[in-house]
Amino acid sequence: MSKTVKDLTAGTAGGICQVLVGQPFDIVKVRMQTSAKGTYTGMLDCAGGILKNEGPLAFYKGTATPLLGIGVCVSIQFGALEYAKRFFASQNAARGQDSGRLSRSQLFSAGVFAGLANSVVSGPVEHIRIRLQTQSNTSPLYSGPLDAVKKIYAQRGIAGIYKGQVATLYREASGYGIYFLAYEELVQREMAKKGIRRDQINPLNAVLYGAAAGYALWAVIYPIDMIKSRMQTDGFSVETGKKYKSTWDCVRTVWRTEGISAFTRGLGPTLIRSPFANGATFLGFELAMRALDKL
Repeated sequence: MSKTVKDLTAGTAGGICQVLVGQPFDIVKVRMQTSAKGTYTGMLDCAGGILKNEGPLAFYKGTATPLLGIGVCVSIQFGALEYAKRFFASQNAARGQDSGRLSRSQLFSAGVFAGLANSVVSGPVEHIRIRLQTQSNTSPLYSGPLDAVKKIYAQRGIAGIYKGQVATLYREASGYGIYFLAYEELVQREMAKKGIRRDQINPLNAVLYGAAAGYALWAVIYPIDMIKSRMQTDGFSVETGKKYKSTWDCVRTVWRTEGISAFTRGLGPTLIRSPFANGATFLGFELAMRALDKL
């Protein structure tokens, strides 16, 4: 099996783990991000409202899209990351340097590359997911992911599918640069300190390193993620109309009308979700890679 196929397969395993663990937290985050100020008193109020009004299965509303889409996204992330790491390792070897340990700038650049590659799929996948997560439960606009894609494409073409893509590009490039830098630095440090191979690292450490990387990710991207969510739900229905002319207009409008607190609304469920979802992602990836290496 080629290295690229292994990377993509292991990335898919990591993505599926991420969705199954993180989806309930994600829907609470999105509801809080996109709701009007004062709609919820906090994370528990939002989660309680969803449970009371829509039932427990509502926490997995729109899961089909991320289960398939995020699986592909994380597959692309890790495929692009590992490709970039091999590229930089070959450059280091050509210079007579240690090819087994990449510099921080190289790890960050590999993460940026992974994020940009991922954004081609993650933008529309998250757009459709957010549409399904925030639509009315009593009179939904879309019956499911495919229906949403068909209706959005019929109304606005490919630009409608990629709504909010500018914010997505900013988020993925900056976020995944930090994300993979943090994780790979921790992994490489343990390997160098203990003189061990990557497949000898304790799986529990992969979870802990993934959790740390997740916190680093969200510390950088949360305000950008909020703007992305606002852009992707803008013009959701005829009744609400379109509020924002562009990404920067969205930033200015939110700042002016809701203040700085709007940029961190919904951060609570994200911080709770992050260590579990990201720990599961890297654990799934590392264990899948070990299993594939034995084939």
